[in-house]
Amino acid sequence: MTIKQLKLYFRKIANDKLPHHWLESLLLFILNKDKIFLITHEEYTLTDDEYQKLQNGIAKMQQSVPLAYIIGTQHFFGHEFVVNEHTLIPRPDTEILVESVLNFIDDKKLSKGEILDLGTGSGCIAISLAKALANWQVVGVDNSLEALNIACLNAQNLQVKNCQFMKSNWFLSLTNKYQIIVSNPPYIDKQDKHLADLTHEPMTALVADNEGLSDIIHIVNHAPNYLYNKGLLVVEHGYNQGQAVQAIFKMAGFTDICTIKDYGVNDRITLGIYDE
Repeated sequence: MTIKQLKLYFRKIANDKLPHHWLESLLLFILNKDKIFLITHEEYTLTDDEYQKLQNGIAKMQQSVPLAYIIGTQHFFGHEFVVNEHTLIPRPDTEILVESVLNFIDDKKLSKGEILDLGTGSGCIAISLAKALANWQVVGVDNSLEALNIACLNAQNLQVKNCQFMKSNWFLSLTNKYQIIVSNPPYIDKQDKHLADLTHEPMTALVADNEGLSDIIHIVNHAPNYLYNKGLLVVEHGYNQGQAVQAIFKMAGFTDICTIKDYGVNDRITLGIYDE
C-alpha cells in the first residue's frame, strides 16, 4: 500500500478514539521519517514488514492502547520521554506545572536551590526542570522501581546531570528540606467515569481515595516538614478540585495560595507558599 492510499484509509477509519494524528504519527514512527516525507513521497509503497507493523499498531489502538505505549515515547516540554505501562503518559496540561515553577523562580530571582518531585513516574517534570535550571538540583522520588528505571533512562537519554532519583513512598525515605516541592499525584476518584478510557495506564498513579483527594491531603499536610521557610508547593489536581485543594493548602498553613487553569481553562494547578 502506498502512502497516498494510506492517507485515504486513515480518513476512513479515524474517529474520536482513533485520532487521525495518532495514525499519522504511528506511520511516521514505523517509517522513521518526518512529516514532510508523507507529502513528498506519496507514491512510496510500504514493505510487508512496515505494513504489518502498521496494522498491528492500529489494532492495539482500536483496543484503547495509547499511541505513546505503542511507540514507547511521549513529547513533553520540548523533550522526548520514554514511557511504558509502569508510567503515566505525560499530558500537555502538566507542562503548566513546570512553567509555574520556572515563573516563581524568575519572579523571586532565585539563582539556585533544590527541588523535590514527588511521584516522579517517567521523570518528565523533574528532568524538564533540571534541563531548564542548570544551577539547581532536582530529586525525583517514586514508590515504583519500574517507574524509577524509566526515569533514570530518560535522564541518561537527555543527558541530565543535576537530577537524581530514589525510591520513596512520598516523603517516607526523605530527610532533606527543599526550596520547592512539586507533585502530580493520583487525584482521580474511583467512581470517575473517565477511568474507563485509562485502563492501560497504572491505576496506582491515577486513583486516590476520598474522592481523589487522599494523596493530595497527605502531600500538603507533610510538605511543611520538608520545605524551607518561604518555600513553594505546587500540586496538580482534577478539573473540579480547585476549591477543595485550596482549602487543604489553607488548613496546612500555606499562604499566597492560587489555582492556575490548564489549556482547557479548567482548574489544574494549585500552589502556595509555606510561611513559618
